[in-house]
Amino acid sequence: MTKKLPKIELHCHLDGSVRANTIIDIAKNENITLPSFDENEIKKLVQVPEDCTSLNEYLKRFDLPNMIMQTKEGLERVAFELLEDAASENVKYIEIRFAPQLHTQGGLSFKEIIQSVINGINKAEKIYDIRGNVILSCLRHMSVEDADLTVESGKEFLNKGVVAIDLAGPEEEGFAVKFKSVIDKARGYGYKVTIHAGEAASGQNVIDAIKLLGAQRIGHGVRIKDMKEAYDLVKNNNVVLEMCPTSNIQTKAIEDFKQYPLLDFYKDDIKVTLNTDNRTVSNIDLTDEINLISDNFKFNNKDYKKIYLNSIDATFADEETKAWLRAFI
Repeated sequence: MTKKLPKIELHCHLDGSVRANTIIDIAKNENITLPSFDENEIKKLVQVPEDCTSLNEYLKRFDLPNMIMQTKEGLERVAFELLEDAASENVKYIEIRFAPQLHTQGGLSFKEIIQSVINGINKAEKIYDIRGNVILSCLRHMSVEDADLTVESGKEFLNKGVVAIDLAGPEEEGFAVKFKSVIDKARGYGYKVTIHAGEAASGQNVIDAIKLLGAQRIGHGVRIKDMKEAYDLVKNNNVVLEMCPTSNIQTKAIEDFKQYPLLDFYKDDIKVTLNTDNRTVSNIDLTDEINLISDNFKFNNKDYKKIYLNSIDATFADEETKAWLRAFI
């Protein structure tokens, strides 16, 4: 039954959601050397191990997929297949995020990279009953100049496939100050803002993401449970949390499901949404996540409906798309 439910995904990384057989196929076509050309071996290399100890260890699983995402064809194919996979479990709308700066090794410009991903999304939309948009991620461990190039390059695609800007990657305390000028500029251009915060560091990063960067949504945000000021700020400002339960347990942002704060947030009317984060790296899909929440927290169809409607309101889609999504409930 869960697979038939209409679904919305707001936090999904392109390079964390690449099929293992696609990595092999593109590598063969482009003469890229891989550690193995056996699909099971590649899965082991790109999926997070059970004994993962941190977000930084989790992020190492992205190296291999990014090797084959350096051409227009490779990027378009990976984006198309992600929507194809999502559509197969009745995801109706998905926002895909990626960092253009990770895909320049083959000489592509940021604009060529962005266009290629949009082309893949558009191709899938013509075949499947799904719609998608792009969130451009700036990487916190890279320079402000890199982030600025991302913002400037994506500007011409705003509302033509690109909807928002993001800060992602390893999370240190106090990262927001460094990128304030760039995110201010992005907001001025019309980008919506979602920021990874309160995952591998404290709730203070969530406060900074909202107050300094104008974040409308927070990626993860689980650490607000330990800081009343951050918790109240999220709740009172209707900031949406893009929650990714499986990923958060794998990265040790939260130790286990008994401590996972989603139910407490939900009961207190904090706006929560359900997401995979990385379909391949975490070896899950959105159906898995819904089942996990249903089993652990006894969520029923009424609860799911509320989360689905929250997710519609939280999308960075246009009003016509939001109306289309409401018609599925």
